[in-house]
Amino acid sequence: MAPSIGNVLRQAREVRDLSAVDAARASGISPAYLSRLENDAVRKPSPNVLHRLSEALGLPYAELMRLSGYRVPGEAPSSGSEAIGAALFGNLTEDEREELLEYLAWYRTRRRSRGGVSRRRSVRPR
Repeated sequence: MAPSIGNVLRQAREVRDLSAVDAARASGISPAYLSRLENDAVRKPSPNVLHRLSEALGLPYAELMRLSGYRVPGEAPSSGSEAIGAALFGNLTEDEREELLEYLAWYRTRRRSRGGVSRRRSVRPR
């Protein structure tokens, strides 16, 4: 299942350590509208807003368009999650990459031990 536009926007903002106000300001939209976007309360944001968000958050514009239900002419469908992942995590330091891989291994082991049930946990044990 493809991630929602709201989840992608929130993740990108959090990865870049931006507050909602700072991200909204950089995008030229109101913090309230960004909140509605992140909570998937807006069905189809305008291409102009998506372009400004892509610039401010460093996300691929075409993927934001696809996630919002727009067709992107001249481009073959791609794995949106791969493009978004590359945009979010392409500039990781080696230490950050190792920490993420360690966390992912821990998370997958935990999911398997629970029979595939995923529950959110606020703090990862060390």
